[in-house]
Amino acid sequence: MSLNLEQAKNTAEVLTTALPYIQRFSSKVLVIKYGGNAMTDPELESSFARDIVLLKTVGIHPVVVHGGGPQVDNIMNEMGRTSDRIDGMRVTNKSTMDVVEMVLGGSVNKSIVSLINKHGGKAIGLTGKDANLIKAKKLPMTRIDEHGNEEQVDLGYVGEVKSIDRSVIDLMISSDFIPVIAPLGVDNDGKSYNINADLVAGKVAEALQAEKLMLLSNIKGVMDKSGEVLTGLTPKKVDELIADGTISGGMIPKVQCALDAVKGGVKSSVIVDGRVPNATLLEIFTNEGVGTMISKEEN
Repeated sequence: MSLNLEQAKNTAEVLTTALPYIQRFSSKVLVIKYGGNAMTDPELESSFARDIVLLKTVGIHPVVVHGGGPQVDNIMNEMGRTSDRIDGMRVTNKSTMDVVEMVLGGSVNKSIVSLINKHGGKAIGLTGKDANLIKAKKLPMTRIDEHGNEEQVDLGYVGEVKSIDRSVIDLMISSDFIPVIAPLGVDNDGKSYNINADLVAGKVAEALQAEKLMLLSNIKGVMDKSGEVLTGLTPKKVDELIADGTISGGMIPKVQCALDAVKGGVKSSVIVDGRVPNATLLEIFTNEGVGTMISKEEN
């Protein structure tokens, strides 16, 4: 058998294997948080864009929410400026917020839109400020000081999601466009806020009652103490893993975001290793997947 025929047979087998998943997810909404290494590696960037176009082509409706913290840091460094962080959160004063808006709502957003369109998609870039898509409020934060007392911390223009106007996204989906959303929100007074992209993706997924929330990350997923990736988690199991220290540190807010989305009506959430080429397709169209899935029921 010639090599070309063997390759053709392999391609046909892959498509046949994917068919049940295509049928299952057809016309469903998938919210995908895009960030980390996948946004800085040119091959992974192209892989992600092709994945998104393929999803749309087979009748699935992807909605992309992106981050861009490292890109903001790079521009700040080029400008000879720095921004402090408190417990991993960027302290965002007015001048820093101007840079955040410029980078997230401008260069990063348009780069993703351009790449998706280059591969045959019809992407449109948005920030949460467009048509009041994301209503925000200032994020309150407290911490324990050196004397053990609780103190308020002012993070500046760092916000949390108050509400999502799904009609804006619905209009784009029904018009066959792919929304690409930068995690910026606006309050009732017109003030802009920088919001964690995981949180925005989770709230967008809840508002749309999405079939699946995918959080692309720089890790394989939730791992047990021996380093094996855990999946098929339920809210009860997640609580147990947090209690025994298996889920700790920076993984807690990411898992909590996925968990909140499921509790809010999203069918399932998955933390995906975005460093794997075609990670989005592997998660959607294969039984194995490439990360940790959280759902209300056992899988």
